[in-house]
Amino acid sequence: MKRFIFMVIMLSLSVRALFAGGEKEGADKSGKPQVVAVNFPAYDFARQIAGDQINLTMLLPPGAESHSLEPTPRDIIKIKNCAVLIYTGGESDEWVDRILKSMDVSKKKIVRMMEAVDPVKEEIVEGMEKEKEENIAYDEHIWTSPKNAVRIVRAIANALCEADAANAVFFRKNAESYAAELEKLDAEFQAVVNSAKRKIIIFGDRFPFRYFTDAYGLKYYAAFPGCSTETEPSAATVAFLINKIRAEKIPVVFYIELSNEKMADTIAAETGAKKLIFHSCHNITKRDFDRGVTFLEIQKANVPRLREALQ
Repeated sequence: MKRFIFMVIMLSLSVRALFAGGEKEGADKSGKPQVVAVNFPAYDFARQIAGDQINLTMLLPPGAESHSLEPTPRDIIKIKNCAVLIYTGGESDEWVDRILKSMDVSKKKIVRMMEAVDPVKEEIVEGMEKEKEENIAYDEHIWTSPKNAVRIVRAIANALCEADAANAVFFRKNAESYAAELEKLDAEFQAVVNSAKRKIIIFGDRFPFRYFTDAYGLKYYAAFPGCSTETEPSAATVAFLINKIRAEKIPVVFYIELSNEKMADTIAAETGAKKLIFHSCHNITKRDFDRGVTFLEIQKANVPRLREALQ
């Protein structure tokens, strides 16, 4: 923490010198608003709304663990000089709030995505490893529900319109078109659930899908909550998930993106269940980022996987 505070102080003293080359705060040299998104959902939502009318940066490196991001001096400078900042607003990015307290943010448009939805706390379900900390944090994976994603997109659109009124009509049009695509995705997931043989899913991994399962009335079992820092489950937890798959004759065990997949491998080997990824979109690989993979593309790929798990 001392190192962090020192870094902020030093940067606050040097930012003016670093950016004294004619580039005004809030916009790049071409006049486009500088927009900083902390993670991938924020980044892609802003990209879908604004296209090339903004100068967009994602702070979370592709492929990195999203819950332990440590800002670099360059990240802090980017936040200092942006017109719009978009972040989750949960426990894992409290560092953003600390940075903002050290700056004049009166001219910035700040979107805390959790303020756009109704957040719920993570829960410990049957068979799940108990967290070492007594306080259960709010689940930050709010975008996993397409309904929530629509609300977040509209909140981001509002901020972009305020930051760049000249392009407000363009931003609104894109936002509503994108919201319609998210609503179609929601209908696809709902149709899968409506026709499903069962309403239970199993994750041999962390579980960042509380908002998703709440949206569609699904029951779940998993090893850890979504923001858990634990990676090694107890033998009892693994045994519970294996027994649950056998008892319910569940055909699929899920794992999440950027996982080591070891637990899912073990469960699949013991039960004969098929191992499939169910992507939360919290972050993507460097290869996918370079290819321009989108949130909607990733989520659409989850639809047939859910169908297979529920049949």
